[in-house]
Parts: sequence; C-alpha cells; structure tokens
Amino acid sequence: MADLYHECGIAAIYHLPGEPHRLAPKGGPSQVSRHIPRLLLDIQNRGQLAAGMTVYRPTHPQLLETYKDVGTVTEVFQLNHQTDATALMDRYAGVAAIGHVRYATCGGDDRGNAQPFERHHIEKHKWFAFGFNGQLANYQELRQEILSQPNFHLARDTDTEVLLHLISQQLSGDRLPRLIDVLSVLSQRLDGAWNIVFLNAQGEMAVARDPLGIRPLCYAFDGSLFAAASESVALANLGFRQEHIRNVPPGHAVLIQNGQLELVEFATSPRRAHCFFEWIYFANVASTLDERSVYLTRKRLGEELARQETLTIDENTIVVPVPDTAKAAADSMAFTLKVPSVEGLMRNRYMGRTFIEGTNREDKARMKYTPLPEVLAGKRVILVEDTIVRSTTMKVLISQLKDRGQAKEVHVRVACPPILSPCFYGIDMTTINQLFAPKFMNLGDPLTPEVEARMADAIGAESLRYLSFESIARSIDLPSTSICQACLDGKYPTSAGKQLYQLELDRMHIAGVQGRAFDR
Repeated sequence: MADLYHECGIAAIYHLPGEPHRLAPKGGPSQVSRHIPRLLLDIQNRGQLAAGMTVYRPTHPQLLETYKDVGTVTEVFQLNHQTDATALMDRYAGVAAIGHVRYATCGGDDRGNAQPFERHHIEKHKWFAFGFNGQLANYQELRQEILSQPNFHLARDTDTEVLLHLISQQLSGDRLPRLIDVLSVLSQRLDGAWNIVFLNAQGEMAVARDPLGIRPLCYAFDGSLFAAASESVALANLGFRQEHIRNVPPGHAVLIQNGQLELVEFATSPRRAHCFFEWIYFANVASTLDERSVYLTRKRLGEELARQETLTIDENTIVVPVPDTAKAAADSMAFTLKVPSVEGLMRNRYMGRTFIEGTNREDKARMKYTPLPEVLAGKRVILVEDTIVRSTTMKVLISQLKDRGQAKEVHVRVACPPILSPCFYGIDMTTINQLFAPKFMNLGDPLTPEVEARMADAIGAESLRYLSFESIARSIDLPSTSICQACLDGKYPTSAGKQLYQLELDRMHIAGVQGRAFDR
C-alpha cells in the first residue's frame, strides 16, 4: 500500500559503566552512538522525511549535541560516503545517544521540525533533548493553553514543540524533579499516543511508553549495554539475543540514572489500546510487538481471507500481492487455497525520495509499481492488499494490471475491514472525506455483498472482499479490548479522540468545510 504513512520512530542506546560490551564499537563504550544510524535504518519504514540524533559526551564541553536534517537515514548520515559518514560519527561519538526518524502528520517538512528537539540551559538537569513518536489528540487544547500566556510563543505548528514546553515547565525554577515524576505529570496532561526517548546533560536517560501502549516500544539490556527502538527488529539486527529483547509495558519507562538502569511505572494503565495497524501494515514483518509476531499475524490474515473466499478457482487463477506489506497474507491465502502466489507487480525499490515524485498520488503509484504481462496476461488475478484507505493507489494498480499487464479479471481481497473513521493517534488519515469506505457505508452499517459490489465498480475491479472485523483480533491473537480499532468501529480509547471524532462528524454536516478536526 502506497498511500498511508506513520508518524515517527525512535531509538536510544547507552553503554553503562562496566566492561566493554561485545556489541560496543571498536573505539569502545564512548563510541556507542555510532549504532544510532544502524538502529534508525531498521525503523526507516516508520518515517522517511527526516532523521537525527542527540549524543551525550561527559568529557566534552558540549555535553549534549544534536545532529539532524531532512532526508532518509542514509542521506542524513551520509552512509553512502564512507569518509563523510566516518567523520560525522567521529564528531558525534558519545557514550549515550537518542535517535529519531520522522514522517509528518503535524508540522511541516523542514529541518526545524526534524527531531530530536534540544533545549540548552546552563543548569545541566534543564539541558535536555528528546524524540517523540505518536500524536497528541489534545494538541490544540495544550497549544491554546500555552499561547494564552502573553509572554509565551510557539515557533512551530507541531505537538512536539508543545511537549518541549511541557517538559521545560516541569524542570523550571528551583525544582529538581525526578524523571519519574516528570513523566507522571505528563501522563496526566497528554491525551493520545506518545512514546518518548529523553536524554539530559547529566547523562540521565528515559525511554517511556504512554499508558495505553498505542505505539510499540521495545528495549534490550545485556550486561553493560542498553538499547531501545520502536520495533524489535532493530535490536535483534544490532546483535542482541532474543531473550534480552522486551517490550516496554504501557505506563512504564526505562530510566538510567547514576549508572543504574531500572524499569519503573509512572502511570497506571487503564487498559491496553495497541494500534492494530502496526501488525497489518506499519511494522517491519520481522518484528515482534507486545509478544505478537508481525509475520505470523499477517500469515493468519491470509488464512482468514482464504476461509471466506467464494470465488470459483480455476487453472487461470493466480494470487498477486501488492508489494511489500501484503506479501505474507497473499502467500498464506494462496497456500490455503492451493493457488499459485506470484509477483505480478514489481515495486521500484530504488526510486527513493526524488523531486520527480511530485505530489500526485496516481503518478506516484504508476512510477512505483510495474505489472508483468508475462505473469498476468489472460489470468484471473486475486489481488491481495493490506488495506484500502483512499483507493487512489488501488484504482491505478487495477488499471495497470489490466492495461499493461493484460490481466483478464482482477478480484481485490483486503486483509483488513473497511476504514470508516479517522485516526488522531499518529496515522496520516485525519478526515472522513479522504476515506474510501464511508462513501458507500456508514459506521455501524453491515458490509453486504451489494456494498462491496458498488465499491468494486468504483475501483474498476470484478469483485472486492474485505476481511471481517472479528478477524483482526483473532489474527493478532489479542483480545479486541486490548486493541485500538477506532478507524474501524469509531470507538476511540481517549476522551480527546472521542471529541475530535465528534468534531469531524459535525464538520461533515457543514457544506464546504475543509481541513482537519485536529486543526480546529
């Protein structure tokens, strides 16, 4: 799927006092910040607009120093140029570091919005940097509260700057609050999804997950080396053994202070609300999130699709995945149905971030995917997609399969129920009118064959079938009460999310109103 994006990804690393760890760079513990680009590369799927890191160097005059820019991890850290990359890592070598990759659902695409954000101060406990993954549903409320003070000013239209102000507020004056107390106060102010990596000029680090656990956050600790990342695959690929990789529980934080590490609870978790999209689309297929394998979840989604399939299978029927996230589901569906699963759509993995992409989603889709007529010609294609959000990409793909690929028929199978409501927790779909499914059905309406037939006509397919709502919890192997499925059922897990949804419904009834409820 090519028309849906995630907010961000975060990472952290710290070599505690002790014997040099086996994973420490050749330069020793004081060089572990060199691992940040490697960690970020493995979570690049979570954001491609900007990247950066902040390092802690206790023996350097600049105790904290931040490097960040617009671009992919490879571009920002100059990883294609060994001399430049080595010089960069030499300059930013440190015993601890935090990192960030960004895609914007709030704020612009420029270096000023790249993270980590750093705040300088003469007092070391007030000099800090942090990276943020998620989205604050009560951002506008917090922003207006800050701007109501005559002497206060916000330079950016982003919830990250609001968070910067709130943290600074907790550290202001003569107070010397404990990090756990700062996080506890934040948990009472923030509504939405928020994972944070924090590092100050005293060498204190916090890696915190919001009380609902909406976004994933993993960590590993082995001997003297600690690392954290949005996804487990980054830690495994760095070299940590599986038994050392864990999930940060919701409402908890890993704190490193005075050379000691501890996992602490800073807020009671009223319930779990893990975003189901992490398993079906966003996360790397090699990751394990909250003890649930991403690959096995997608495999089960394909088995669910196969169980509900009614199409008569013949010798000309093939299954084709939309690269890359739908491949596991497509392969599993095909195996269950005893139908060949073939790559009839090839993805251009070398296009990267180029000016020729433009802003037209249809043009992007044409450039990104190439149909293979030698595979598709004369075939009845079961095209498996992980989800349909706006349908722009799907329409182009079906047209390409038929026109260029010469497919006889295209039957779309979606490994997700219809998306009927916006997301206010960090996914780039914040208005109802940009969604495909609400044009054909309302929240709470049954998904009938007649509705699916009208949808199929709209995208140019012979047929379309969605996965059932109940299939999601079964495939992830978690209770539905532990998953956020608000974009499917309109049941938002936070009060601000519910308010924004009502604002969006009200907005839909006012002719000509544009923009997001999030901005109102």
